[in-house]
Amino acid sequence: MSNTVLEVGTGVFIIALVWIGALLLGMFLLRASGSAKLGTIPVFLLALCVTLLLVLFPRSDEAPPPHHQTRIVDQVFITRYVILAVSSMVFLVSLFLLLPFHLMDPVSAKPLRT
Repeated sequence: MSNTVLEVGTGVFIIALVWIGALLLGMFLLRASGSAKLGTIPVFLLALCVTLLLVLFPRSDEAPPPHHQTRIVDQVFITRYVILAVSSMVFLVSLFLLLPFHLMDPVSAKPLRT
């Protein structure tokens, strides 16, 4: 491939930029006051959808191979996608289960007179 850097294609860079942007926007939204904090959930869901689209529907090769080669077929690609999907769902469920504990953290009242 002629459009690779360090043997990594452009899709990996797009996914990295999407997640860096989602993390930065999420940090900015978490610093906001009021219900704007809940805006982080759609940001991360959008980043997850973009990532899944880029991973599951890669673009085809721009030029056909010049001659017939021996193809190496990955036999366990379905297993890898299942493991990726399960680990992503466990991460997201644990993140959203931690969210109420963060929002419901008790704030003690300070005494009026010292």
